[in-house]
Amino acid sequence: MTIDPNQSLDASPHRASLNQHAREVAAALSTEAISPRLLAGTIQAIEAFALILIGYLFWPKTSPYPGYLGLSELMLVVAAPLIAIFGIHSIGGYRIAALRDYLPILSHILIGWALAIAIVAAGSFFFELQSDGRRAWLGILFLVGATFFILERVTIAALVGRWTGEGRLERRAVIVGGGEHAAELLAALGDQSQTDVRICGLFDDRGGDRSPDEVAGVPKLGTVFELVEFARLARIDLLIVALPMSAESRVLQLLKRLWVLPVDIRISALGSKLRFTPRSYSYVGPVPLVDLFDRPIAGWDSLLKRAFDLVFATVALVLLSPVMLLTAIAIRLDSPGPVLFRQKRYGFNNEVIDVFKFRSMYHHMSDPTAKVVVTKGDARVTRVGRFIRRTSLDELPQLVNVLRGELSLVGPRPHAVNAHTENRLWDEVVDGYFARHKVKPGVTGWAQINGWRGEVDTPEKIRRRVEFDLQYIERWSVPFDLYILMMTPFSLINTENAY
Repeated sequence: MTIDPNQSLDASPHRASLNQHAREVAAALSTEAISPRLLAGTIQAIEAFALILIGYLFWPKTSPYPGYLGLSELMLVVAAPLIAIFGIHSIGGYRIAALRDYLPILSHILIGWALAIAIVAAGSFFFELQSDGRRAWLGILFLVGATFFILERVTIAALVGRWTGEGRLERRAVIVGGGEHAAELLAALGDQSQTDVRICGLFDDRGGDRSPDEVAGVPKLGTVFELVEFARLARIDLLIVALPMSAESRVLQLLKRLWVLPVDIRISALGSKLRFTPRSYSYVGPVPLVDLFDRPIAGWDSLLKRAFDLVFATVALVLLSPVMLLTAIAIRLDSPGPVLFRQKRYGFNNEVIDVFKFRSMYHHMSDPTAKVVVTKGDARVTRVGRFIRRTSLDELPQLVNVLRGELSLVGPRPHAVNAHTENRLWDEVVDGYFARHKVKPGVTGWAQINGWRGEVDTPEKIRRRVEFDLQYIERWSVPFDLYILMMTPFSLINTENAY
């Protein structure tokens, strides 16, 4: 589902003041959650790699040709682990309940491992791949692999138990709506310990009997307006709208407020007479949910993007270090004061971060809060500052922000918290402005290579920036990031608005 960034949204982007109870709940949930799906995938990868490594290391111990590992031998080394991992996955061996309580599943895992060895043995015989020493190798592979599974699953169970106790291994959810519909939803969910979803509270604009302060033991923490701030502080993963889908105007009003959050948004289809295609539904326990919005760049995509950032930012820092050193020397020779400049800017999920830049203004005239927009011929900008701003060399220290995880190499540019045009903050100029913070901001971005860099002196310029930022979020992929990086040097040729 897509929201037009140019439409009028019934939302105020300013942060709400939470009540004491909501603040306490948010503080208890402020630690970073661990994605159950990502954890399961990581464990699968670890087990596959470990079993393949065991097979590879023990092959020379049993083979009459220890220095030789041909294609047929390599197939056997890889086949048994992959068959075992597939079998464990098919019996639910990577679900959180199975990872937390290893005893019920461990016997099935060992039986599955034995079957994988038997299948490989039968296959090697069928394809006439057997040779001296292979039986011994398969026996050792089974014993060492079984020992690995036992030790690994005991360790994982201890870790999962600790993370569960800390409240990190769960999808944190809130229900939007209250009263009868919320009660029906909570009753259908049943025991939340049987799912990976934890309902943290209710948010509803209504009061009185229509929306009591507590429903089925779950507290009402505030209004929908306050939910935006709560979701930021508590790192909420999922919003479930507990309103009848027939209440179209009310649902749309809520979505216009909530779509700016980097969370999955679902609407409960419990009791609905409407029927969609199966792909339109996801489930929390037995409850069907209609998928409205998905958090962008989540799960494995986020790991892939982070790896991309670490690799390319490290290479860039090494290659550009002479340029950065010369820039620092030029700044010190040009005017007194520190070389680096810190500025408060909005990061992912509207969190305020310190962004590094080379100082381009006279130190005594610096404006860390960006209260006064830099204009052409600005007397505050030094001679060296004019050059490094036109060429964007002043942005190079932000590679450090990338390594620290505060920025990405590519993404919507981080704007100063007081950035404004015509005496209006940018979140007042553009409805849905904060939707650009659903992903990490970047050193460069889609808007910048399309000519929207430099001074923002008209409302149209910030609207166009936000439009391209939202396009980037919708279109993200690693090749897209790579394309933007490759095009960035060419975009710097246009210095019309950079001063």
